[in-house]
Amino acid sequence: MQVMPERTNGWWVSPALPTIANCMLAVLWFFSAVGGWGDAAFCGEADRHDPGCAAGFDDAVRLSGAVALLAAALAVTAWALHGVRRRPGRLDALLTVAAFVWVLAEAVLFVGGYLAQP
Repeated sequence: MQVMPERTNGWWVSPALPTIANCMLAVLWFFSAVGGWGDAAFCGEADRHDPGCAAGFDDAVRLSGAVALLAAALAVTAWALHGVRRRPGRLDALLTVAAFVWVLAEAVLFVGGYLAQP
């Protein structure tokens, strides 16, 4: 019994790969936005920390958070909906779109952090 049916073109990629990629991108976004990595990278650390930059970076985190929420919803929906989970093409497509949306969330965070710098 095969868990995931083979695709028509003969290629088969485990759905674990895009799922792991989505999880890694989510962790990267979380540490960059909430964990302090982005704030330290763009606004400095300790005595060289710029409060004005930090306020601007917080705005970037809020904007990026909306995009990250969409990415998380797409990834969870891919696995939660029976109709998507049982069709490898749809599952791959939704997980791939979710990964690109995670990259977009990181891009929003990066551009916002860059613009927040003095």
